[in-house]
Amino acid sequence: MPLSAEAWQAIWLTVELATLTTVLLLLIATPLAWWLSGTASRWRAPVSALVTLPLVLPPSVLGFYLLVALGPHGPLGQLTQALGWGVLSFTFTGLLIGSIVFSLPFAVQPLQHAFEALGPRPLEVAAALRARPIDAFFTVALPQARGGLLTAAILSFAHTVGEFGVVLMIGGNIPGVTRVVSTQIYGHVEAMEYSQAHWLAGGMLLFSFVVLLALALLRRSDTRVLT
Repeated sequence: MPLSAEAWQAIWLTVELATLTTVLLLLIATPLAWWLSGTASRWRAPVSALVTLPLVLPPSVLGFYLLVALGPHGPLGQLTQALGWGVLSFTFTGLLIGSIVFSLPFAVQPLQHAFEALGPRPLEVAAALRARPIDAFFTVALPQARGGLLTAAILSFAHTVGEFGVVLMIGGNIPGVTRVVSTQIYGHVEAMEYSQAHWLAGGMLLFSFVVLLALALLRRSDTRVLT
């Protein structure tokens, strides 16, 4: 049975959401991971715990507090209304914000581990050659951490595609606006449209396998380079 027009709409919206989330996460997570990997600040532990929080917090709890914060009476909601942007809950932008928060540890942790694995020696050599810290970061640290960067991108994209609890709390299930693949499957099951649910769920299953296979091959490639 072919997929319905609504299902294809949900697929494209999911791809758009995952792509934007991944790009923005890499821009946010890279400097944050770099700071966490090298700082001795007393704020390191609290910031690290805050970044990791979405891993242990139930998605419904995280989604609820994001919904409150983005709502008309929440601090972010009041700010966006004052700026003339309106309320971001139950919008694609609100969905994007929730996805970034929910997937943040999946971007930060691989990058942090990659930066920590470099050690101080490459940067010391760059400093001895009179490279500025910003130049050393872009020409030495970032290229050598490309494995962590790629892992962060794959995990961020895949995790966003698989979101359910957070996107349902923040965005609801509005066709063409916030309805993604996971909530589309939920809608099909509620309507007892099991054939459509099977097509989408099977696609998600195949996608998840390909992601895990890609990560395994990436780690194998990195191990060969190191040896």
